[in-house]
Amino acid sequence: MTRRRTSGKALDAGLLTLRVAVGATLFAHGAQKLTGWFGGPGLEQTAAGMQQMGFTPAKLSAVTAGVSEAAGGLIAVGAGTRVASAAGAAAMLAASDVHRPNGFFAQNGGLELPAVLGVASAALTLTGPGRYSIDEAIGHRYDHERYGVAALAAALVTAAVVLGRRRAATQAAGDTAQA
Repeated sequence: MTRRRTSGKALDAGLLTLRVAVGATLFAHGAQKLTGWFGGPGLEQTAAGMQQMGFTPAKLSAVTAGVSEAAGGLIAVGAGTRVASAAGAAAMLAASDVHRPNGFFAQNGGLELPAVLGVASAALTLTGPGRYSIDEAIGHRYDHERYGVAALAAALVTAAVVLGRRRAATQAAGDTAQA
């Protein structure tokens, strides 16, 4: 039996489809946080929410999360795809951690959506944008697998540090409340 592999064109079309879906979704969430578009809270309310969730400094955390998600627009068109996707993966790791206590399913406020967006973003960081992208059209010199691995590693380490700081802040707040 002969094994059929996906053709290059079909693979590139699949990457385009994935990029547009993931990128547009991330962009919309980032725009909600930064500007209040699409019924979102805007920057000040996002910062207040970040403070309540233990992310400090809150305004910087809100801007960082919003920009990391809004970079989804770059993912959608395939510009700076590996770096933008790594930023999206890191933001979704943090969002997944926030939603983790609610279980997996989104209907219960669980981590389902951020986890899927994060994994898809990580995959795009590793694969790159494919042929149907701005990166390909301009001959992006840094679109190599090793840069994707490095960008993803840096983003995940950064997310781990941020989440470690969040855990320390929420534990300290809990200790203060009990005293």
